Amino acid sequence: MFQTLMYGVPSGCSFGSIVALEWLGEPYRLCRIEMPGVVQSDAYCQINPVGETPTLVTATGERISESMAILHHLGARGIGKGLSFAQGTREFDRLNQVLAFLNTSFFAAFGPLWYALEHGVEGSDKDALRAYGAAKVTKAHADLEEILGNKDWLLGDRRTLADAYFVGIARWTKHHDVVDRRDYPGLQRLFEKLEADPAVRFAHAVERGETAVSGGGFLGEVSLDDILRQQVLAA
Repeated sequence: MFQTLMYGVPSGCSFGSIVALEWLGEPYRLCRIEMPGVVQSDAYCQINPVGETPTLVTATGERISESMAILHHLGARGIGKGLSFAQGTREFDRLNQVLAFLNTSFFAAFGPLWYALEHGVEGSDKDALRAYGAAKVTKAHADLEEILGNKDWLLGDRRTLADAYFVGIARWTKHHDVVDRRDYPGLQRLFEKLEADPAVRFAHAVERGETAVSGGGFLGEVSLDDILRQQVLAA
């Protein structure tokens, strides 16, 4: 078996895990999960009872959910490539801190906006959710701009898993149009640099269902049924 990432479309936060897999360069497969339909289906919930993406099925058949857990799992094998750091080091603590901010503050800031969009909220309720979401997204951008400072990447002079996770979330500003990233020149510079990265371009093509040229270990896509059959055989 090969490790397989189950990624959500459209615009799932699993985007960062696809980028991380490309940077890591190990053999992997992808499994496309449509949201909200398939991700909440009984079939997918056999893999992830929470009904969310991403989920990584490892080469030994273990299942790992939540972006932070998946990124740290991949990072443990990517230390030599500069994607992560040895646990117990100052650098690892800093990476964990930035990933936690991206997960609990940057990612979560978009929650009210996604809720209004995906649940068809209208009228004053929609206005209230968008105003609340806009305030949270604005603060998260300002805080992350301070964290980045004058560094080339979120952790310093080399890209890490934090940058992979960032670019998958940062693109959500296009969907909601409540902040202009150009007001945060450091984040805009980082976003543009990442958008030019071959792994990021690959992840965009994968999400759009286009022919995607991998620079890593991508072995192709499999279906949810394929994953379920393999899980039964491995049981």
